[in-house]
Amino acid sequence: MSTIELSSSQRRILTSLVNLAESQDGVVCGRRIAEDIDRNPGTVRNRMQSLRSLQLVEGVAGPDGGYRPTQNAYETLDLERMDDPEQIPVVCDGVPINGVTVREIELSSVNNPELCRAEIVLRGSVGALERGDRVTIGPTPAAGLRLSGVVDAADIDGDTLMLRVESMETDPEPMDPVAESVSGRSASD
Repeated sequence: MSTIELSSSQRRILTSLVNLAESQDGVVCGRRIAEDIDRNPGTVRNRMQSLRSLQLVEGVAGPDGGYRPTQNAYETLDLERMDDPEQIPVVCDGVPINGVTVREIELSSVNNPELCRAEIVLRGSVGALERGDRVTIGPTPAAGLRLSGVVDAADIDGDTLMLRVESMETDPEPMDPVAESVSGRSASD
């Protein structure tokens, strides 16, 4: 883990850059980052200078230029750079949100349905989501976990949702018969 300390503004801008760069596979212009985090493009440009001096971003000149996160950016944000991550769908009010996937789900108070909350860290822009939206997350690749609920808070740290969980279910794929025989179980067990 990196020891670089970032201000909340720098962290938010860097998080947006990483999320946008991954969703569009390339260079991100400062104006797009400003739109994503609802800030002035001049503010983003000023913060990028300090992020560049910390070697967290690279500037790309030219008409299609902008910024690209470095490996140090991923380390500073404690993110793993993935070439082809599994996509975990995010659906808001029945409509899939393109360019957004789930990076992390943390559940709290699962033994009390009235208090169950999930902190959902996303890859991609959280800007489309706001408090009160009905959201379904998943299914996750390994366990087939699907969460549904209402957004309590959106855009925490630029990429996080707090979800009041209303339902949680799993729908794993049936186990492969070869794997069943290797594990010692049979279809009749």
